[in-house]
Amino acid sequence: MTKILDVYKCEECGNVVKIAHAGEGELVCCGRPMIRMEEQWEEAGMGEKHVPVLEKAAGGIKVKIGSVPHPMEEKHYIEWVEVRKGRKLCVHKLKPGDAPEAEFPVDDTNAKTRIYCNIHGLWTNRK
Repeated sequence: MTKILDVYKCEECGNVVKIAHAGEGELVCCGRPMIRMEEQWEEAGMGEKHVPVLEKAAGGIKVKIGSVPHPMEEKHYIEWVEVRKGRKLCVHKLKPGDAPEAEFPVDDTNAKTRIYCNIHGLWTNRK
């Protein structure tokens, strides 16, 4: 059973989906079940490049990806950043060459934040 905002990935083609409406069925892509991505929040030996860091900004908050900036190269980059506060969900898409950060109109540096790395998967700032 899926849950709203769960993230799934196809290991065959790389498709990534985020659940907008939870259902009972199994997600399948390329003839195989999709894999539910688990949120990670501790980086053992990775140099702190994935855990979102939030700080106050003029219009809300700025999310920096990692205490050491994450690479934003063609083969290794952050695809998106999302911030959740109550019923509000804000998403910012990134691409190679962009700065590994995003600003959001949310006034809470404790907001639940997730990022998706094309190689290392789903990361969050808290459990």
